[in-house]
Amino acid sequence: MDTKRMILLVEDNDADAELASRAFQRAEIKNPLMRARDGLEALDYLFARGKYAARDPYDLPMFVLLDLNIPKVSGVEVLKAIRADERTMHLPVIILSSSGEERDRMGAYKHFANSYIIKPLDYDQFVLAARQLSLYWAELNAPAPLMSSESHDST
Repeated sequence: MDTKRMILLVEDNDADAELASRAFQRAEIKNPLMRARDGLEALDYLFARGKYAARDPYDLPMFVLLDLNIPKVSGVEVLKAIRADERTMHLPVIILSSSGEERDRMGAYKHFANSYIIKPLDYDQFVLAARQLSLYWAELNAPAPLMSSESHDST
């Protein structure tokens, strides 16, 4: 597993973000967890804008855990922007939402979410989900090759 690549958590709720952070620690996931508190911050991070302008836009997270109901830019709009950009279109995006509504799930999959997980309410279940997410997305999954600024320049 590439323990240097971080996981981007897009979550506005402090309690849910803390629960996710603790669950990932307890599941012994070594990848750093970067939190964006709203959709605009997530997009700024991913596309190296605003306060993240100095970061390499080709240094992408291993995967994104995206809540749907976030301020400034909705989770679905974040997902659309990720899929619309050549650098991020293959980035794994896992929706992590408290909503089990069919319309929310359909909206996520319509815009090519890789997975949809309903947030476990129980801490031990959250730890188990974090361990399984990490196992699949960081160890078993063979991701699309990372695009670099050099490969982009040559196309």
